[in-house]
Amino acid sequence: MEFFKEYWWVLVILLMVGILMNVYKDLKRIDHKKFLENKPKLPPHRDFNHKWDDEDDWPKKK
Repeated sequence: MEFFKEYWWVLVILLMVGILMNVYKDLKRIDHKKFLENKPKLPPHRDFNHKWDDEDDWPKKK
């Protein structure tokens, strides 16, 4: 138990290295060219700000 008390940070580093290795292997499996070929079209952007600008709060100049 003394080993774990003194060198707990080594276990944390090993855990982080294992996580990074799994992430790297999963990212290598992604085929970005196939995704870009079959990418779905985005719907048109709908901005409703023009409806909020109907009221003019500024005083009108004469």
